[in-house]
Amino acid sequence: MIQSIRAMLHADLRAMDGGIGRCQDFLFDDTSWTIRYMVADTRKWLPGRKVLISPSAVGDWDWQTDAIPVRLDRDAIEACPPLTSDMPVSRQYEVAIAAYYQWPTYWQGPHLWGGAMSPFVESTVAAKPLETIEKPGESNLRSVKEVSGYHIQAVDDTAGHVDDFLLERDTWAIRYLVVDTRNWLPGCKVLISPAWADTIDWKRSRITVGMHRTAIEASPVYDPERGPPSPDEETALHRHYDFKPYW
Repeated sequence: MIQSIRAMLHADLRAMDGGIGRCQDFLFDDTSWTIRYMVADTRKWLPGRKVLISPSAVGDWDWQTDAIPVRLDRDAIEACPPLTSDMPVSRQYEVAIAAYYQWPTYWQGPHLWGGAMSPFVESTVAAKPLETIEKPGESNLRSVKEVSGYHIQAVDDTAGHVDDFLLERDTWAIRYLVVDTRNWLPGCKVLISPAWADTIDWKRSRITVGMHRTAIEASPVYDPERGPPSPDEETALHRHYDFKPYW
């Protein structure tokens, strides 16, 4: 199932024993383009704290109530290793929080989630002792809010900017960037996979793709009002760009 990330921003977060705040952001690693944490805004409850929640503890977003269930209780969240709101997320902190919650260590193992392809599946790879895990500071986490607005550079011209992200709910992998082309195709949005990017310039906020603007112009149009793309629409999109499907 494909899910819009923008739709989940600002949703109410409900722990097993009460509310904890709202969904503020998502962090993804820039090597696999997979969501690793949901960032909770808990200012009224835990002021000054940055609270990270792994997808393995996140339930299905209820669009009717605009709420996301969290499979943790408030006491556990309050007692987790603290991270102030202005601090970056280091690998050392990821190790600590994974050990505390018993979350999957996605950086260990050959699959998308270390020893498994999904955060909801038990790892088949034995965990390493904590002292043998990568050195602190080696996380490659990016903010969804930060990357929103990045320019998409085609071979021959600018093609638009990132407006949203579509994730695969089973794996939490970002499968598509929603590209707003309104500067040259008024009202039009198209989908481009991050896997199709040639280069990403994080300093200049630019993603370069190896396709001409005419190819992007002729690609299937994405309408957010109709919901996520169907399997047939995904197939048509990959066929249009002549890329092998991810499934």
